[in-house]
Amino acid sequence: MMQTQRTLENQQSLTQSGQISGSLSFNGALAKEDEEMSKSALSTFRAKEEEIEKKKLEVKEKVQAQLGRIEEETKRLATIREELDALADPMKKEVSLVRKKIDSVNKELKPLGQTCQKKEREYKEALEAFNEKNKEKVQLITRLMELVSESEKLRLKKLEELSKNIETIRMA
Repeated sequence: MMQTQRTLENQQSLTQSGQISGSLSFNGALAKEDEEMSKSALSTFRAKEEEIEKKKLEVKEKVQAQLGRIEEETKRLATIREELDALADPMKKEVSLVRKKIDSVNKELKPLGQTCQKKEREYKEALEAFNEKNKEKVQLITRLMELVSESEKLRLKKLEELSKNIETIRMA
């Protein structure tokens, strides 16, 4: 583009100085017409180049603006990720701590559960023994009361017999 512009500028300066040879030098009117056409083409070309440069600048500014927005959004995303990681990390730590505590409690519970079952068995056995001894005690008390009752009856009988014998002796 720049080469074409320079070529046109060179042609224009040569045309103005009258140094171009050939068919242009024969006809002055044609030379002026060609010169005006060259000037017109050159000015059109320059206008188009200026327009292209303006568009380039506009596009460049738009791209720069979008890159700036992209950088800002990237920073915001990074901040959000950090916040999410910060939220997720304590939860993970708490969960692992709770799991460790659960495992520890389970380890403690296992022997305690076994001890509890053993104590329950011992309690049941002791309760059965207690109930058996209690039944035996009740039976023995009942037997004792029967014996005491029989003893009282026998004693009363003997007392009556003695009393009769004493009366018979007194009467005799």
